[in-house]
Amino acid sequence: MAQWRPAAQYGYIVGKRAVPATMAATYGVLNKHTGEVFSHVSHAPPEAMQQAMDAAHAARPAMQALAPWQRKAVLDDIVAQIDRHREKFATAIVLEAGKTITDARGEVTRALDTFALAANEAVRIEGDCLPLAVSPATNGLSGITRRFPVGVVGMITPFNFPLNLTAHKVAPAIAAGCPFILKPSDRTPISALLLGEIMSNTDLPDGSFSVLPCENDVADLFTKEDKRVQMISFTGSPGVGWYLKNNSGRKKVLLELGGNAPVIVDRTADIDHAVARIAFGAFYYAGQTCISAQRVYVMDEVYDELKEKLAAAVNGLNARRGDPFDADTFLSPMISEQDVERVQGWVKEAVEAGGSIVAGGGVADYCLHDATLLENVPATASVVCKEVFGPVCVLQRIKSFEEGVQLSNDSEFGLQAGVFTNNFNNAFYAFEHIEAGGVVINDVSTTRSDAQPYGGVKSSGIGREGVKNSLEEFSELRCLVMRDAGKTPS
Repeated sequence: MAQWRPAAQYGYIVGKRAVPATMAATYGVLNKHTGEVFSHVSHAPPEAMQQAMDAAHAARPAMQALAPWQRKAVLDDIVAQIDRHREKFATAIVLEAGKTITDARGEVTRALDTFALAANEAVRIEGDCLPLAVSPATNGLSGITRRFPVGVVGMITPFNFPLNLTAHKVAPAIAAGCPFILKPSDRTPISALLLGEIMSNTDLPDGSFSVLPCENDVADLFTKEDKRVQMISFTGSPGVGWYLKNNSGRKKVLLELGGNAPVIVDRTADIDHAVARIAFGAFYYAGQTCISAQRVYVMDEVYDELKEKLAAAVNGLNARRGDPFDADTFLSPMISEQDVERVQGWVKEAVEAGGSIVAGGGVADYCLHDATLLENVPATASVVCKEVFGPVCVLQRIKSFEEGVQLSNDSEFGLQAGVFTNNFNNAFYAFEHIEAGGVVINDVSTTRSDAQPYGGVKSSGIGREGVKNSLEEFSELRCLVMRDAGKTPS
């Protein structure tokens, strides 16, 4: 079968209607492996954003009126259409995001799961029956609760999962009955536009969604105080996320931000398993995930063994780079040359501060930074205290499990942590004491199920994603209170 080729130009979608590309307002999307422009995408102008907000606001009644089975039918239709075009989406992800074909296909599969989960959740949005007669003053009262759509949701998605992180916003919004406006990353807009084409062929109401690649000042129109948009859902950097929160007025805000995820390995761990998973979790997609295994704390008794085996594994990964369409390629390019330069600068800073390079450390080619393993790096170095978002992992020796937990918490972030242990008490101690939205036992921080609650504490965000949890975020609880309901027949 011939490989799908992207269009030379892509427009945008306003209110479920395609707007053709115009060269005067387009920008080039780079192939992240070669650095060459492979397609052009239109930047939506301010008037398009205004039209999108008008359309979404007007579509609120129609979206809310969709019965649960109708929302499920739309989501099932999206699943079927993505499934028919798996290779198209995978190819787009390789080109625009730089992922290997293996990882891109994996992302498509995850997006299918995300939409399928949302389809199932759409028909089981539950409420409660409330016994309110709790005192003489409330005698005769009873109540029920239901969830109602929050309204129009403005969505901003990052470059690193251009399809599945879009799915994690779009799918629960449809399940909840919310119109939405999506701004994809300028670096990876094509997956979202292809998804928009699919959604345009469903029974979603006219006006119910828009997909608008645009400049930040245009996005500001829906993120700031505008009564047509009731909520903002953002995934990206902490700096931008907290800026949005501070400038969003009375809007509800859901933020999934960054992290410098810790991993603890205790003396009871299966070292070979830990090595294999850390090598994957630290260097998958060149470390460009917000839960990449960045800080690894290893108990003294097993430190030397793990270090030796992990160094060998990292050297092996550095030998597996090249054409991302080659199924054997593992190490991806970084998203830009500027990010490669930043990471290289942080590695040099760590070494100058007293750290040592155990494996990697260099730059191989355009946007290809070595998978890099460091040790003995001070806690104040950028590769430890900041989010690297690159292929760097830092080892540190610890004397006790408690020390590992304390060091894990010595961070402004708290998204997810990994713990390798076969000690039941240590597992629950980690769950009780690590300050993070999720703790993964016997796997790396990078492990995520699309069904789990997902989000962070501290600077890592507000609220929780994961389909069921996002659906709750995209809805509001309403209570009906009744006096003497059913007491006497009429």
